[in-house]
Amino acid sequence: MIYQLLPLAIFFGSLIVPFCIAYWIRYQRRGRRSPLTVQLLRSPGETLAQLIDKHSEDIDLYFTFSTITPLLCFTMYLSMRYFGKENVSWITLSLVGLGFMVFFNMKLVTLLKKRNNLILGLDCERAVGQELNQLMLDGFRVYHDFPAENFNIDHIVIGPNGVFAVETKGRAKQIKGDVNIIYDGEGLQFPTHYERAPFEQAKRQANWLAKWLTSAVGAQVAVRPVLVFPGWYIERKKPGMLIYNGKNPQAVYKIQSGEILSPEMVQRISHQVEQKCRDVEAQAYQKTKSERLIDTGQESK
Repeated sequence: MIYQLLPLAIFFGSLIVPFCIAYWIRYQRRGRRSPLTVQLLRSPGETLAQLIDKHSEDIDLYFTFSTITPLLCFTMYLSMRYFGKENVSWITLSLVGLGFMVFFNMKLVTLLKKRNNLILGLDCERAVGQELNQLMLDGFRVYHDFPAENFNIDHIVIGPNGVFAVETKGRAKQIKGDVNIIYDGEGLQFPTHYERAPFEQAKRQANWLAKWLTSAVGAQVAVRPVLVFPGWYIERKKPGMLIYNGKNPQAVYKIQSGEILSPEMVQRISHQVEQKCRDVEAQAYQKTKSERLIDTGQESK
C-alpha cells in the first residue's frame, strides 16, 4: 500500500517545494522597498527591448509545443490501444501531429526573423544613443525612445540651436560589395535596393512632435527631422534632410534648426519631454497597484 502511494507523494512533493521557495523569497522581501522614489528614464531602444523579450517568450512557447507534439501523439496512440480502441490509425495521428509541427515551425521561423531584425535595430539604437549622449557635455538635452501616439521617436535632442527628432534605421551589410548609401534628395539607394519610406516616417514624426511641443509649452516650436544609418557611408548627391551615419554628432548638431532657443525655452521643452520619457519602473521591489495609487495620490478615501 505504501509503495502504491509513493508516486502520489512524489507528485505532490514536487509541487510543494517550489511553492515553499516562492513563499520564502516573498517573506525575505517583506517590509522592504526600493530606495528609488521616482521612475527611470527610458533607455535607447526601450520599446525594441520589450518586443524582443515578448518574441523570445513566444519562441520558447512554440519551440516547446513543436518538441512535445510527436510525444503527445505517440502517447495518445498507445493510450487508445491500451483501452482497446483498435480502430485508431497511427497514420491519422501522425498526420495530425505533422500538421501541428508544421504550424508551430512556421511560427518559429517568422518569429525568429522578426526577433533578429529587432535585435539589429536595438543594437543600432543603442549605438546611436551612446553617441548622442556625448552631446550632453556640450549642454544639450538628450532623450531616448519617446512614446508618442502608437509609435515612438528613437531620440530627441534639445539644445540652443533647436529641437531634433532622430530616427535610427539598422540595415545589415553584405560581407562583400559596396558599403555606400547614395542620397538623391528623395530617397536612399542601397547596394541592393532603394528606400524612401524612412524619410516620410522621419518627417511625419518631426511634424507630430512639433505640434505636441507647441501645445505643451504654449509657444511655437520647430522640430527638424534627422535620419541615422549607423555604420554606413552616406554619399549626398543633393541637399535635403539631415542624414548621417551616427558618428561625430557634435558636428551635426551645430547646424541650425531654424531658430535659437533661450535657456528658459530649452528647460520648458525638456521638462515636457522628460515627463513622457520618465515612465520606467525599477525592477527590484516592484510596487503593487495600491502602492502606485498611493504614490500618485489616487488612492480612494
